[in-house]
Amino acid sequence: MYDDILIPTDGSDTISETLSHGLAIAADNDATVHALYVVDSRITAAADDETSADLERSLQAEGQEAVAAVEERAADEGFETVSDVQHGTPSKTILEYADEQEIDLIVIGTRGKSPREKVTSLGSVSERVVDNASIPVFVVRNAGAHE
Repeated sequence: MYDDILIPTDGSDTISETLSHGLAIAADNDATVHALYVVDSRITAAADDETSADLERSLQAEGQEAVAAVEERAADEGFETVSDVQHGTPSKTILEYADEQEIDLIVIGTRGKSPREKVTSLGSVSERVVDNASIPVFVVRNAGAHE
């Protein structure tokens, strides 16, 4: 039923709980796990010229670490994995990735923004994904979610 499952990550600690659910579904379906981190282009666009390049490198590095953590856990549990770091508006980029990669299910947490993202976020990424997805979305309400 689900051959490709997308688990977006923002690198926060709450990904562990989301991953537990996503990997259980992947196991039941012998699915490939996709990890995606989106460098929020609104953050880099708002930075001044002096800090923009450093901020971009920092967010890219955070993204690489975040997808590597998902990929490592999924691989440790025997799953084929695909990971990517992209730039854009998180909810829109998640949905575009899902469409381009022919994802069958998105497993996303309800909270987990980094402090930097909390300041700049204009609403819930998970809400926007649910509202606009053309495929099933499994939402994991992580402990302590307050969105």
